[in-house]
Amino acid sequence: MRRFLLIFLLQIVFNPLFASGLKDERSLREVRVLYVPGVADPFYYSLEQGAREKAEDLGVLLSVSPYPSAWDPEEQTLILMDAVKGCSYDLVMIAPTAKDALIAPLRELHDRGIRIITVDTKIGNGNYAGSEEWTFPLTHIGTDNYAEGIRLAEFMAEQVREKGRVYINTTTPETSTTEERKDGFVEGISRFPDMEVVRIDYNGDLQSVAAAQTLQALQDYPDLVGIFGTNVFSSQGVSEAVSNTGLSGAVRVAAWDATESLIKGLRNGEVDVILAQKPGEIGSLAIEWASRHFREGKEIPKNITSGSVLFTPSNLNDPAMREYFYTQ
Repeated sequence: MRRFLLIFLLQIVFNPLFASGLKDERSLREVRVLYVPGVADPFYYSLEQGAREKAEDLGVLLSVSPYPSAWDPEEQTLILMDAVKGCSYDLVMIAPTAKDALIAPLRELHDRGIRIITVDTKIGNGNYAGSEEWTFPLTHIGTDNYAEGIRLAEFMAEQVREKGRVYINTTTPETSTTEERKDGFVEGISRFPDMEVVRIDYNGDLQSVAAAQTLQALQDYPDLVGIFGTNVFSSQGVSEAVSNTGLSGAVRVAAWDATESLIKGLRNGEVDVILAQKPGEIGSLAIEWASRHFREGKEIPKNITSGSVLFTPSNLNDPAMREYFYTQ
């Protein structure tokens, strides 16, 4: 009886300490994360900054691969596989540059025990929660691109009194985000009977090509009332072409991504509206969830939607909006 009582008392005394020790040990666990951006542009620099700030706050060890020189899945795959060589990362956060080409390398990393978060762009059909096929990536963090495409279409329709022909300049059909933005914009415009999307051009994520394509579209459709650029280089090429032809104001420009160049264009009347994503928030959320997953055992949701804001001439000089300017 005495022996039983002694064991019982020891369990009461030591089990909470033991449990607490396990909790403390897990909470202090080293978490190593690799960030692989899509290309060298202000959006991905801003995402990195948000990730670095959160990693410093939470004590997460963040590494950043070299930035690809172009939007190229082959180059990105080489960078990714070289970055993980000989390194023991817990998680890779990556902006895939193609819906299909990055599936195999990411599956390989997953099979090696590295968890995957896609940021901004997705692989496959992007429906990670809808099929057993997507036991990886772990989750996706980014903007609701389709909904925001509709939002920009509605804004443009209001600007042109719901009448006229519009043009879209975008990146590549293999990029999930820009396809969703394009499709959302087309859907939005279709809701206005007197409006029409007359052409969609793909520029390969090259600003010079976007500018040349826009110039050609302006010549082919002299009655254009609006143009939508779906990302940084598309929008900057569109703005450049409209400005150089002296059509600013006559042809409305809806831009995606709040770069220094596009903010300047909005201030000068060369751009009419900018959809600013929150790349810093995307990076911060990825690091926060990596920490919670490995240190607290929290299951990460399959899809996390980050915020966005619209820049217009009426709110551009609001001090509260400055935090949404992208890092250059």
